[in-house]
Amino acid sequence: MVLDKINKEILELAKQSEKDLKEIYERVDEICMINSNRILSAFIENKVSYSDFEDINGYGFYDAGREKLEKIFATTLGAEDALVRPQIMSGTNALYLTFSALLKHGDTMISLTGAPYDALLEMIGLVGESSQSLKANGVKYEQIDLVNNEFDEEKIVTRLKENNVKLVEIQRSRGYSQRDSLTIAKIEKIIKAIRKVNKDVIIMVDNCYGELVEEYEPCHVGANICVGSLMKNLGGGVATTGGYVAGDKELVHMVAERLTAPGIGKDLGANFNQLNSFFKGIFMAPTATKNALKTAIFSSYMLEKMGFEGVSPRYNEVRTDIIQTVELKNKENLVKFTQGIQESSPIDSFVRVLPAPMPGYPFDEVMAAGSFTQGSTIELSADAPVCEPFTLYMQGGLTQEYGKLGIMLALSKIAKNK
Repeated sequence: MVLDKINKEILELAKQSEKDLKEIYERVDEICMINSNRILSAFIENKVSYSDFEDINGYGFYDAGREKLEKIFATTLGAEDALVRPQIMSGTNALYLTFSALLKHGDTMISLTGAPYDALLEMIGLVGESSQSLKANGVKYEQIDLVNNEFDEEKIVTRLKENNVKLVEIQRSRGYSQRDSLTIAKIEKIIKAIRKVNKDVIIMVDNCYGELVEEYEPCHVGANICVGSLMKNLGGGVATTGGYVAGDKELVHMVAERLTAPGIGKDLGANFNQLNSFFKGIFMAPTATKNALKTAIFSSYMLEKMGFEGVSPRYNEVRTDIIQTVELKNKENLVKFTQGIQESSPIDSFVRVLPAPMPGYPFDEVMAAGSFTQGSTIELSADAPVCEPFTLYMQGGLTQEYGKLGIMLALSKIAKNK
């Protein structure tokens, strides 16, 4: 039994957490209700029926279910239109698809959040020699670093007054960095500042890990387009593949034409019998996200009380994504913690996590991911580069109870080394 392997002191601390975190959990419940109301209302408004789950194969013409699904996603994300397809394989795929659709030879893009997530470096052309990178295809890249976890508004505004930038990109979540993730309030503030000096630049947000964590999404506050994966929040732990692009109708149409072909756009694409899981996934997404958040808050509380440093966000801080980080001080703690997460997973619990090289990353990685869907980060997972300060990145938890069991077992593994 998993509970039998958990340190008794940790069990007692977990009981105390329920009292100390009661008000914080209640706020998470409130946001879940707001987002559930938006999604349920969209289902009702679009008259979703059982027939909308039909398997449409071949070219995929005349798929009424797909059209309703994309309207629900658009409503959920505060957008005019959405593209939701199993042909989009990941968040990274959704990002590349969008960049390559909206940026042409000679265009300039600027990252407003400094260096992008590791997996985007080769996509942009900052590393590697891919002939398909943005830089290899004539797109110019610039970046403006954050200053003390805030947008450098003065530098951004000054640069965009020149009116020669096609697209600016905001990475909402921290990625493998020590910075804070960016709240919707901060994103809204910089969008307003940009629009005062430049009406035309496309404002794009990488929304991965952030969906349904707050009451509003980037497109609600003025972003032109946002992208993400269905193996994260909006898949609800039900979708087994897929990604989305949502935003201004014209821009979504351009991305759709990049996915299929000019003149075809959104009208083509077999659903591979995925519509039931996609509908059910977004329906369950507010609750799955709520449970992932409560798991993150619980882990933050426990780690802080056990004396670990570099816990971010703190358990009582405002959150804008489902990611939780902690500095575990040394390689031994890092490996043992991830082993504990793997051992408490429903799938591949017998697998022993060890540091290993991973394509696209400069250091050995440890990764615990005993999930029903390979790569699903709405399910409890943990990963980290094996290098100082040995920062672990955790996310997910389909239920609060399973999440707590996983975190407590992992903490028991390192309790003697704290």
